[in-house]
Amino acid sequence: MKKSLVGEQISLTKKLILPPEITELKGDLIFLAGPIQGVYDWQSQAIDYIQKLSPETIIANPRRKYLDKEFDYGKQVDWEVHYLREAAKRGVILFWLAKETEHDCGRAYAQTTRFELAEFKKEYGEGTSKIVLGIEEGFTGKRYIARRFSQDCPAIKICNSLEETCEEAVKVIKTKY
Repeated sequence: MKKSLVGEQISLTKKLILPPEITELKGDLIFLAGPIQGVYDWQSQAIDYIQKLSPETIIANPRRKYLDKEFDYGKQVDWEVHYLREAAKRGVILFWLAKETEHDCGRAYAQTTRFELAEFKKEYGEGTSKIVLGIEEGFTGKRYIARRFSQDCPAIKICNSLEETCEEAVKVIKTKY
């Protein structure tokens, strides 16, 4: 019988949600948005930072290891969309734009992240989402993204380290801006 990593993770911490199961939550939520493919596991570091700063905060982490043939693209996308929307409404979406560490010629780096960032930047401007943005030095397109955020969303602080980005996310949740 296969063990579900999701069930184990939720039961161990009660504060970490992994795909593909969707469950009703109570409490503040931070969604870890950013590249998964072609990059180091920054999400594990972010989880550690956030749990030290705010152990009561629920974290939705889209990165997880799947057992052979367990991955279902549709369920993964549905899970991400659900928790992105939940975090936009009652928490914060933490965008960490980590630099690429392993290039894949068959895929544009951070293609999904860039789409989600534009989507929720627009929602932020409409007052329907809360986002925090951190950009690692070396992330391609950093200059353009930083420029557009300074023009369109000047209240969003652009963080330069993952730790600073996590601190800002916890601050935003605690102040409920």
